[in-house]
Amino acid sequence: MESSIECVTDGLMDEDEISSKFSSSKPSHTNINTNNLNGMVINPATSVHELLECPVCTNSMYPPIHQCHNGHTICSTCKVRVHNKCPTCRHELGDIRCLALEKVAESLELPCKYSTLGCPEIFPYYSKLKHDAACNFRPYTCPYAGSECCVGGDIPYLVAHLRDDHKVDMHSGCTFNHRYVKSNPRDVENATWMLTVFHCFGQYFCLHFEAFQLGMAPVYMAFLRFMGDEMDARNYSYSLEVGGNGRKLIWEGTPRSIRDSHRKVRDSHDGLIIQRNMALFFSGGDRKELKLRVTGRIWKEQQNPDGGACIPNFCS
Repeated sequence: MESSIECVTDGLMDEDEISSKFSSSKPSHTNINTNNLNGMVINPATSVHELLECPVCTNSMYPPIHQCHNGHTICSTCKVRVHNKCPTCRHELGDIRCLALEKVAESLELPCKYSTLGCPEIFPYYSKLKHDAACNFRPYTCPYAGSECCVGGDIPYLVAHLRDDHKVDMHSGCTFNHRYVKSNPRDVENATWMLTVFHCFGQYFCLHFEAFQLGMAPVYMAFLRFMGDEMDARNYSYSLEVGGNGRKLIWEGTPRSIRDSHRKVRDSHDGLIIQRNMALFFSGGDRKELKLRVTGRIWKEQQNPDGGACIPNFCS
C-alpha cells in the first residue's frame, strides 16, 4: 500500500469536543518523559502498537505521521480535524514528521484486522491495510436495496437480518417464477424495487427487480447477486426469462457478489433490462398496468474431469 494512506474519520472537532474527548479518556502514553524517540515522548511500558495508535480516532497511523514540539503524535487526517492543534498539550502541531516512528512501523508484522473472524494471515505493517480492505473474512454489508442500510456481518447473520428486519421473502430451491404488478408503470421516478432471497446448493442468492431511468428512458431490470465472495460466485450461473404475446427475452450470466454494491451492479447493466414499452407489451391488455412474469433458474458449474469443460448441475 502506498505510504500516503491515512485513517479515515469524519468532520472537524471544535475545542469542546477535543477537551471532552481527552479529559474522559485514559491517560496518554505520551505524558511520561522517560525515553525519547526523535523528540517523541515514550513510556517504556507502552507497546509499539500503542505508539502507532492515533490518540484521536484510535486507528493505526500511516505516513505521514505528525507530531508536535512536545513529541505527541497524531495521524494526518485528525491533524486537520483538531485545527492543527495538538489534542494533548494544545500547542500548534506545525508540519513536523515523526520519521522515527514511521521507520519503526516498517519493521512490524501484524495479524489481519479480521483475525478474530478467522483470517490467519500476518502482514508487514504497511501491507496490512491493503489486505484488510480486501480480506475474505471481512464482514459483508447488507444487500437490501430499499434503503441505505449500514448493517454488516457474516452471511447467516445477514440472512436473519433480511428476514426479520427487512421482511424479505425467503424461498428454497433454484427455480423461480415471479409476477411483478404495478398499477402506474409510467411512474419510475420513485424507483420500484423488490428483493427475494433464494437458498439452494447450500448458498444464498438475492434476486433484485426494479424500475429506474436509464438516461431518458424508463426501464425495468432484474439481476441476481450471490451472498458470498466473487471467487465463489463464479461457480454459479443463472438465467432470467420474461415474455408475453408470443415474445420473450432471455438473460444468462454469472451472479455478482454482494461485495459489489447494488448500485454498482445496476449501473453496470449486468442483468436483464426491459424497456418500458416492451414490458407493457409483455403485460398485454390495454398496456396501462404492468404485469410482468419473470422466471429463472440457478445452477452450479461443475468441472468435467475428462474434457475440462464445465457442465451444469441443476437442482431438482
